Amino acid sequence: MIQELEYPFDSGRILRKRRSLRRMLQQQDMWMEKKIAILGGSTTHDIREILELFLLNYGIRPEFFESEYGQYWQDAMFGNEKLAQLEPDIIYIHTSNRNITSYPKLTDRSEDIEQLLEQQYAHFETMWEKLTQQYHCPIIQNNFEYPYYRLLGNQDAVSPGGKTHFVIRLNQKFAEYAQTHEQFFINDINYQSADYGLKEWSDPFYWHMYKYALCQEAIPQLCFQIANIIKSVFGKNKKALALDLDNTLWGGVVGDDGPERLELGQETSRGQVYTEFQSYLKELHDLGILLTILSKNEEENALAGLEHPQMILKKEDFIKIRANWEPKSTNLLQIAEELTLLPEAFVFADDQPAEREIVKCQVPQVSVPPMDQPEHYIRNIDRAGYFERTYFSQDDLKRNDMYRQNVRRMTAQKEFHNYEEYLRSLHMQAEIRQFEPLYMARIAQLTNKSNQFNLTTKRFSEAEMKSYAQRDDYICLYGKLTDKFGDNGIVTVVMGRQENDILHLELWLMSCRVLRRGMEDAMLDELVRRAVEKGVKSIKGYYYQTAKNGMVKDFYGQCGFQKLLQAENGDSEWILETAAYKTRNHIIKV
Repeated sequence: MIQELEYPFDSGRILRKRRSLRRMLQQQDMWMEKKIAILGGSTTHDIREILELFLLNYGIRPEFFESEYGQYWQDAMFGNEKLAQLEPDIIYIHTSNRNITSYPKLTDRSEDIEQLLEQQYAHFETMWEKLTQQYHCPIIQNNFEYPYYRLLGNQDAVSPGGKTHFVIRLNQKFAEYAQTHEQFFINDINYQSADYGLKEWSDPFYWHMYKYALCQEAIPQLCFQIANIIKSVFGKNKKALALDLDNTLWGGVVGDDGPERLELGQETSRGQVYTEFQSYLKELHDLGILLTILSKNEEENALAGLEHPQMILKKEDFIKIRANWEPKSTNLLQIAEELTLLPEAFVFADDQPAEREIVKCQVPQVSVPPMDQPEHYIRNIDRAGYFERTYFSQDDLKRNDMYRQNVRRMTAQKEFHNYEEYLRSLHMQAEIRQFEPLYMARIAQLTNKSNQFNLTTKRFSEAEMKSYAQRDDYICLYGKLTDKFGDNGIVTVVMGRQENDILHLELWLMSCRVLRRGMEDAMLDELVRRAVEKGVKSIKGYYYQTAKNGMVKDFYGQCGFQKLLQAENGDSEWILETAAYKTRNHIIKV
């Protein structure tokens, strides 16, 4: 990742250096390829170029379709050959209050205002429904920024005929649509323009001179937000925070000052700042973000600090605590390995510039926000979009419990000399079924998150998964796993396409939380059983090598497949004859 494209960034510098930044980003060799349509109600050329930079920085290489100026509605409603040929993975509709065709007048009757509101909303809703029917992909829609002038002053937000009031009501109707449509996401330019400064964001000069819906300097801010939504849709969010203690979670140095002199709580302004930061972290924890501690401290001192009576966060809120004198980069990598997470899943927060720089250099996949002033800690983490949420499942809420249970499993494993005895002691039970609507969001989320155990590395949206699940020529299975420590949730997905008597495996992935637990054997047993029922004689498996999935390069061979092809780039093709297949799972009760 390029530091110049991480928050907080210099918008002017990005606009000036866009071409050199693009050349630097294209030197990477690992990409998630995505096709993105931009349907604009204003000029969007700069938006496409800057959005590409942020997406490349997230490891997403986009192929774009861009509407001609102001043709967003026509392309959506009446079709566009180039848009149809693209078959977009995601559609972004860049409209603004400049695309509201008619506002109420102060003299309008209430019933006329209501009719006008419905007409304006229907203009957009009809378009969303048409795009969904045609392309079955996620849609990102701007809501509306406030008007840049108010005829009634402060009462413009109150009066039924006020433009500000009209925008507020339209935004509410957009939000209500988003609440009931899983593949529809709002890009909140109403908030973004307020955060940036509405006077500058809506400078009329840029509209009248260039037909930009916002000032040019704000374009990187807009594109950064769109990129955050896109990377969230495709599973590239962060999962964990690695936190320092002294002058990060509290004011003071616990080893020098003692826990009783730490600044926390409401007695001092500085203590209030740290308490507010902890409250923010607690909210992240409750949303399923994993919290860990990396502290250069004696463990005894660190634990004493965590017992401070004004601590919002408690010891049990942290999935892992490392308090020692080892390099924090080393401790972070060890925690990642123990939690079966990739380093890129972490954000490292530390008030010491030297520690931040060491982690940046030693573990460049980790995101490291600036933490120079405690009153800005929340802003620097929150505005960076590390934890942008689009899909949200019950498994997300239970993530801390799931990982905590996994730690207990690893502890229990050390008590056994025989690994099979350990697996039997877990009393595992699996549920393996065809895709169900209840779990479709989690299934799609898993396809876009799993990297290490993902044989084909294909990514699918929720709408795509739903369409495959309804086809007779596909076998689509998910697997849930529980044991004596708790419920792991949905941990594996297999999807195959039948062609005559051959089943081609287009997707096989599994959460690293359950590696080497026998779930892959249980899934293969059920896959073969269902395949035989459909007349399948051979199952073909495909492995597409990436920098992250090398751990499964021999997976098919270990499962009894015969290798058909080995390519120079590491890809391979395998086959399994169903007639000779013997049941592999003898541990998990299915």
